[in-house]
Amino acid sequence: MQRALSCPLEEDLRPLVRFLRQRGVVHRVVEENGKQVLWVVDEATAEIVRALHRGGVEQLPRGPVDGIRETPTRAYWRQSPRLIPITLAVLVVTALVAIFTGLGSDLRQVVMLTYTPLEPTGHLAAQPDMSQWWRLITPIFIHFGMLHLAFNALWYWELGRRIEMRSGGLWLLGLTLLIGVISNTVQWWWSGTAGLFGGLSGVLYGLLGYCWLYQLIAPNVHFALPKGVVVMMLAWLALCMSGLVTLLGFGAIANAAHLSGLLVGCLLGSIAGALQQRR
Repeated sequence: MQRALSCPLEEDLRPLVRFLRQRGVVHRVVEENGKQVLWVVDEATAEIVRALHRGGVEQLPRGPVDGIRETPTRAYWRQSPRLIPITLAVLVVTALVAIFTGLGSDLRQVVMLTYTPLEPTGHLAAQPDMSQWWRLITPIFIHFGMLHLAFNALWYWELGRRIEMRSGGLWLLGLTLLIGVISNTVQWWWSGTAGLFGGLSGVLYGLLGYCWLYQLIAPNVHFALPKGVVVMMLAWLALCMSGLVTLLGFGAIANAAHLSGLLVGCLLGSIAGALQQRR
C-alpha cells in the first residue's frame, strides 16, 4: 500500500473518500500519530488522489477521471492478484486439492497428503517420514465435504486478506506454514496412528488469534473484526470440544489442531502487537 495523503484530524475527507469509493479505488483511511492518513494501492493512484485533493474536495469532478474508471467490485478483483496474492494462492491450492481428492472421498489420493505415509499393510505409519517433509503441512489442504471446504475457504479469505493487506504476503505465508505445521503435529500426536485429519481450520484459529491479540495491543483498521466474530468462533470451538458436534453426526473434529492453532496465533499476535506498539 502507498501513502497518498496525511491530513489533520479536523479536515473532512468524507467527500474525497466517497468519490474514491464510487469509482472503485481501493483505499483505507487510518489515524496515525494524530493525523488521518489515506492509503492507496500504488504510487500512480496516490498521485491522482493528491491532485484531486489539491484541487479541493468541493471541485471534485462528477464524471470519470483518467486512471479511475472502474466500478468498486471490478476494480477490487482486478487488483486482488497484486494486493493479496498469497491469500488467493492458498485458496486455489485448496480448491485443486479438493478436486484431486474428490472432497476427501478418494482415499487413494488423500493418503498422498496425510501427515504420515501409508504403509504396505494399508495403515498409516506410526511416525512421520521426514524424507517426505511436505506432509507436515499438506493436511491443511485436505477437506472432507463441500461444507467443510466452503466454511474454511471463506474464513481464510476473510482473515488472510486482512493480514496480507496489513503485513504483506510473505508474513501471511510464514504464519500459515508455521501454524499449519504446529497444529498438524499436535493433532497427529493427540489422535495417534488412527488419526486421519485435514482442513484449514487449525490455521484459521491461528489467524483469528493473531488478529484478535494484535488488535487488542496495537489497534489498526485491518484487524478490526466485526463484533461477535471472536465470541462466535470461540463458542464453536467450545462446542466442538464438548463432543456434541460429533454426536450430532458432523464427523470427527480436529479439536487439538483448533486449540493449538489458536494458542500459537494468540502468542504470535501478542508478540507482533507489542513490537508494533513499541514502534
